[in-house]
Amino acid sequence: MNRLLSSLSRDMRQYLLVTFNYWNFTITDGALRMLVVLHFHALGYQSLEIAMLFLFYEFFGVVTNLVGGWIGARIGLNRTMNVGLAMQILSLCLLAVPSQWLSVPLVMFAQALSGIAKDLNKMSAKTSIKKLVSGGQQGRLYKWVAILTGSKNALKGAGFFIGGALLSLAGFRFAVLAMASVLAAVLCLSLLWLDKDMGKAKSKAKFSHIFSGQRSINILSAARMFLFGSRDVWFVVALPLYLSSVFDWSHSETGGFMATWVIGYGLVQGIAPKITGNQAGRLSAIVWAALLLAVSVLVAMGIQWQWHPQFTIVAGLLVFGAVFAINSSLHSYLIVSYAREDGASMDVGFYYMANAMGRLIGTVLSGLMFGIGGLAICLWISSLFIALTVIISLALPEDHDQPHSSAI
Repeated sequence: MNRLLSSLSRDMRQYLLVTFNYWNFTITDGALRMLVVLHFHALGYQSLEIAMLFLFYEFFGVVTNLVGGWIGARIGLNRTMNVGLAMQILSLCLLAVPSQWLSVPLVMFAQALSGIAKDLNKMSAKTSIKKLVSGGQQGRLYKWVAILTGSKNALKGAGFFIGGALLSLAGFRFAVLAMASVLAAVLCLSLLWLDKDMGKAKSKAKFSHIFSGQRSINILSAARMFLFGSRDVWFVVALPLYLSSVFDWSHSETGGFMATWVIGYGLVQGIAPKITGNQAGRLSAIVWAALLLAVSVLVAMGIQWQWHPQFTIVAGLLVFGAVFAINSSLHSYLIVSYAREDGASMDVGFYYMANAMGRLIGTVLSGLMFGIGGLAICLWISSLFIALTVIISLALPEDHDQPHSSAI
C-alpha cells in the first residue's frame, strides 16, 4: 500500500486517505443507527422514546459543527479527523457493555460521543478538499465533493444493511465490538499517513469568527437546515418503525430497504455533476429544490389516501432519495466553493451546524409526529420544510465564484 500511495500525486494521495477514513467511519455510523433503532424497538420502546435516544447525538452535532471548524483551523484537520475516529471507538465500546448495564442514559451518552465524532470527521473530510483543489478549478471541486459525499452515503446505506443483518445474526454487543475493532485499525493508518498540518489556518483563527458573516453562507445554511429536516422527519424513526410495524418487515428487510435507499442516494450524489452540469449555482439549487417539493407532496398524498401504500413507500421514497441527493450534492459543493481559502473549516463548520440543527429538528419531530399521526403527517411536514428551502434558495447570490479570502 505504501508503494501505491507513493506513486500518486500528493493531493490525490491525501484525497484518497481522507476518503478511506471517511468511508470506514460512515459504515459504522449507519450500522450503529440501525442497530439502536431496531434493537430498542424490539425491547418495546415507543417511537418518541427511540427518537430521544438520538437527541444528544443530533444536539452535540450542532455544537460540534459550530466550534469544530474553529478548532480545525487552529490545530489542523488531520487532528480533528483522528479525534473523531477515537471518539467513535469509545462510543462503540461503551455500548458493548453487558445488556443489563445498557441503560437509556448510557445509550444517550454514547450517542452524544458518536454525534461529536461524526461531525468532526465529516467537517474535516469536506473541508480538506478545499485545500487540495485550487480556486480556479470549480468543476474539479464539484466532482471531488460529489464523489466524496456520494460514496459516503452509499456506504452509510451499506452500514444500515450491515447493522440490521448483524443484529439478526450475531446480536447487538458483537456488532458494536466488531465495528470498534475496524475503526481502531483505520485510526492507526490515519495517524501514520495523513498530513500533519492539513487545514490549519495561516492566521490565528478567532473564536468570534465561528458565526459566519458572509451572506451567501448564511442563506445556504438556512436552506440546508430545512432540507435535512425534511428528510429526517420521516427517515430517522418514522420509516423504519412503519416498515416493521405496519408492513411487518423483519429487521433484515427493514435494514435492507433503508440500505438500498441510502446507497442509491449516494450513487446519485456521486454523479450529480453529470446531471446538473459542472457549473452549478443558484438556479440549479432552486430548480432541484422545487422538484423535490413536487415529489414529496405526491408521496404524502399517496400515503394519506392509502394508494397502494407499499408501492408508494418503496417507489416514491426511492424517487425522493434520488432528487434529494442532487440537492444535497449541490449544497455540499456550494458551501466549499463559498468558503474562504484561509480558515475554510470555520465556514464549513457553521454550515454543517445548520445541517445538524435540521437533523435534530427532524429527528425529534420524526418520533413525536409518527406517534401522533403516523408516516403521512411526517411527510406533510417534510413538504413544508422543502417549500421553505425553495423560498430561502431564491436569496442565494447569482455568482458563487467569488474571492474567498475576505475576513468575516
